[in-house]
Amino acid sequence: MSLPEDRLIITAALTGAGHGKEKNPALPISPEEIVQAAVECEEAGAAIVHIHARAKDGKPSAEISIFSEIVAGIREKTNLIINLTTGGSRVLARDERLRVVSDLKPEMASFSCGSTMTGQYDAKKGKWSLDFTLGQSYQQLEDMARLFKESGVRPELEIYDVGMLQNVEMLSQMGLLEEPRYYSFVTGIPGQIIQGDMKTLLFLTERLPKGALWQVTGIGGRNHFAMAACGILLGGCVRVGLEDSVFISKGVLAESNAQLVRKARMIADALGKTPMNANEARDVLRLKRR
Repeated sequence: MSLPEDRLIITAALTGAGHGKEKNPALPISPEEIVQAAVECEEAGAAIVHIHARAKDGKPSAEISIFSEIVAGIREKTNLIINLTTGGSRVLARDERLRVVSDLKPEMASFSCGSTMTGQYDAKKGKWSLDFTLGQSYQQLEDMARLFKESGVRPELEIYDVGMLQNVEMLSQMGLLEEPRYYSFVTGIPGQIIQGDMKTLLFLTERLPKGALWQVTGIGGRNHFAMAACGILLGGCVRVGLEDSVFISKGVLAESNAQLVRKARMIADALGKTPMNANEARDVLRLKRR
């Protein structure tokens, strides 16, 4: 089943692993806050929630007990598709981050499809204000794809640059990625990352297999809803949330993740698109509720 022309899937990325409440007090940190944010996002129109966990001090965590508490709460109170992160943070070991796939077996989990370099030079200070490299070998990508397949978890194929599309094709040719593939274009981060504009997104989506399912997110307030609109116009799905932007409009902090979902839904409505509920999204993505 393909995505109908007049429909889309909205994913809410609730927390992330970077900024905390110092950037926006509405960012959910505790399991209780994250579960409540998920409930509100379902009511607002999201079908999928993308989940990171935080320790009590607010730092990123790969602790399975914390993820388990969040997953149990969301499953009890919503019908949402749960998409757990395997990213998290540079301070968390890769094997720790992948345990959510093998131990919890969510319907979906994020799958970074290669290595990335993120950087930003501060000319005033004369040094790099952002300098981060996520390195992954092809053997590690293969091992990760096998883990997803053996665990029955649908990967959200996170694409940070065009070369990662070739990595996806290689893994597919090895029989490690089952259909339908779900691509997620992450745009707008400085460095070796997709630019946040329509022309670049069009270039990327034209290189996808015919009928491929995909979503886009814009990182930061300047990109967030502009890229949501671009994605909707090109027939894709969208991801919004406080992980990706703490603003609802220029200089105005969002009151909640649900407010961001509602704005994405308003844009979709204006462009003649209707968000799918979780069960409809499951049909398109060929998922079974756990």
